[in-house]
Amino acid sequence: MIMKKFLTLFQKVENYIAFAALIFLAVIPVIEVIARKLFKTGVPNSSDYLQHLVLWLTFIGGMITSRERKHLSLSAAVAAIREPARSWIYAANGFLSSSICIAFAWCALSLVVIAFDPAKRVGLFPIQLVAAVMPVGYAVMAVRFVTTAPTHHAGRVIVALGLLAGTFFSLPQIGNIITAFSPDAVSFTDVISQFSQGTMSFIAFPIIIILIVSAFFDTPVFVVLGGLAYLFFVRSGGQLESISNEAYTMLVSSSLPAIPLFAFTGMILSESKAGERLIDFFRSFLGWLPGGMAIVVVFVCAFFTTFTGASGVTILALGGLLSMILIKSGGYNENFSYGLVTASGSIGLLFPPSLPVILYGVVAQISIKQMYAGGLLPGIFMVVALSVMGVVAAVRGKVPRVPFHGRAALTGLRSSIWELMLPVIILVGFFSGLTTLVEIGAITVLYSLFITMVVHRDIRLGDLPGVMLKCLPVIGGILVILALAKGLSYYIVDAEIPQNLAIWIKANIHSRVLFLILLNIALIVTGCFLDIYSAILVVVPLIIPLGAVFDIHPVHLGIIFLANLELGYLTPPVGLNLYLSSYLFNKPLLSIYRYIVPFLLLLLVTVIIITYVPWMSTALIDMVGQ
Repeated sequence: MIMKKFLTLFQKVENYIAFAALIFLAVIPVIEVIARKLFKTGVPNSSDYLQHLVLWLTFIGGMITSRERKHLSLSAAVAAIREPARSWIYAANGFLSSSICIAFAWCALSLVVIAFDPAKRVGLFPIQLVAAVMPVGYAVMAVRFVTTAPTHHAGRVIVALGLLAGTFFSLPQIGNIITAFSPDAVSFTDVISQFSQGTMSFIAFPIIIILIVSAFFDTPVFVVLGGLAYLFFVRSGGQLESISNEAYTMLVSSSLPAIPLFAFTGMILSESKAGERLIDFFRSFLGWLPGGMAIVVVFVCAFFTTFTGASGVTILALGGLLSMILIKSGGYNENFSYGLVTASGSIGLLFPPSLPVILYGVVAQISIKQMYAGGLLPGIFMVVALSVMGVVAAVRGKVPRVPFHGRAALTGLRSSIWELMLPVIILVGFFSGLTTLVEIGAITVLYSLFITMVVHRDIRLGDLPGVMLKCLPVIGGILVILALAKGLSYYIVDAEIPQNLAIWIKANIHSRVLFLILLNIALIVTGCFLDIYSAILVVVPLIIPLGAVFDIHPVHLGIIFLANLELGYLTPPVGLNLYLSSYLFNKPLLSIYRYIVPFLLLLLVTVIIITYVPWMSTALIDMVGQ
């Protein structure tokens, strides 16, 4: 009973800390804008606070994600496996997850103890205290892999043994911690460290193979990527604290707070009736066109995806309503309707304020303004292509149109005008230079709260914690992947793999056209097996030097990358949209595959055109500057 009360209290505390971090992340930039405009000053240490709030959101959000068992994985195929094999697979996954998380807890603790200056502060707080959320977060996630493992008692024992295995892996880091507090123990810790390193170097390669295979059996993506980085560093003799340092550096970068802010905005909109208002607006203005209802679906999905990013929220929030409109009101058959909704679930990925565009700009060190400008025409092209497909299907199937009524159109405009202003606020505020990306992200959060809680009253004040609790696994799941994928990215760069690959490509491939064909194939295959956030961290360092070899504009290369990875959401075997649609529409996965084929082929053609017509990606970038 006492333990149960403690766990309940602990969950409440972590919820409240996460809520506070998310609220402060939204409020501080707005105060900064007001102070700068009215008083020609700013909030002291605001950038430090914001960047480290993201650090806390990452690890508290990761803890909550583990608690809810919502970490992103490549495949849910284990659920279809019969018992008792399923329980043993979950036990093996849990063993890997708990061992790797506890190993990273020791790595992060070693980093905090030996790498951070105790005298350095983040505003009012000591840096070591702020950074301590990293080892605590990893440790809690490790324990929760034990307590929430969907397996039998013997399986949970195996998962718990992962904590011991991960601790053994980390004896060198534990030695560093002991030495930091007791220098006299250095000889003892050296012996232990050498024994652990020798053992790990011997078994690292088999574990790498096991980890890769486990990715196809529901092991969380962040565990696979982080584990690979850890084991590669072990084999190369590198300092394992470097992985935690790379995670820290990634999470406190200046543009990264925009990702949780826009994700929060998307969740607020999805939890309100904004989708219904936008559907009414677009239906009243576009429903009279041939294929008007299909165009409505594409436009509404594009609008929502710009805010929800590559999280699947668009399909979950609106998929049922949109498919019902297509089938019952639009006159389309089920195959087309489910296929269009699935294909449209990530169609707004290139438009501001898309989260993958922000991350690509951060990783590739390209102006995010230029990336957004570069994605505008290709994004419109993809939207138009799907819309045209809807028109063709409507004409062939003699789908009835919705009559145009001026009064209904004005009513739809009046009810949705607040939501329609959101993209305008973002474009004017960010591209005019009036605000930074993070500041406009914070403004959109407060604006969306205002329109949903005050103007339309879809969300009450008492509902807000529930909205944030739904948002936190999305934020935590994404940011934890970024944190650990950065370590793998660092290893790839440190091992000079991009440079060596560029040299090989330059020596063996002389045609730019052939290179782009191979790049498209490689990226589509990557999209089949990696989510877009992991792919950006892992693959972008590889392709940037290759693009330079063939003189491909950095923005064009980025749009090629993102457009190809957008197809990954629709590509078997692990396209996220496919699984979400199968779940939402209660259809077998193979049926969803069949529905999506014509849309996938169409979008593949658009990606090829985007690849070989660089003007589409570069025509607008000079207009926005840096």
